[in-house]
Amino acid sequence: MKSINQIKNAKGFTLIELMIVVAIIGILAAIALPAYQDYTKKAKFSEVVTAVGAARTAVAICYQEEGALANCDAGYRGIPVAVTTGTYDTLDTLGIEDGVITATSVAGTDSANMIATPTAGNPLTWEVTSTATVSCLTKGWCK
Repeated sequence: MKSINQIKNAKGFTLIELMIVVAIIGILAAIALPAYQDYTKKAKFSEVVTAVGAARTAVAICYQEEGALANCDAGYRGIPVAVTTGTYDTLDTLGIEDGVITATSVAGTDSANMIATPTAGNPLTWEVTSTATVSCLTKGWCK
């Protein structure tokens, strides 16, 4: 059986200690939440990067067969057809004209776009750019 002195000495957390813990959790959440949101947008934008990668392969094959990029448009010689709004979850539009691939994501990923421009030569080289307000290059979503 416990004596009365032992019960008086038993203490819990003070209010200030609990407030410090809550403040620390709040600071960690304020830092982690934006990083998590950017991470999820990057993961969603990977659908756009994958679609552009497949289209790049098809354009490269077209270039090998045609010897020029002039006819390498969407729907020609195995090149994917143009994607219109509402076809995929994250990919909003994808168009290919003369080998230049332009893909735009949905608003959930800030409507970022990715433009892959081929340069004729042996081998075919690619330059990736972005003209959207939120650039996939500055965010590190499309390298």
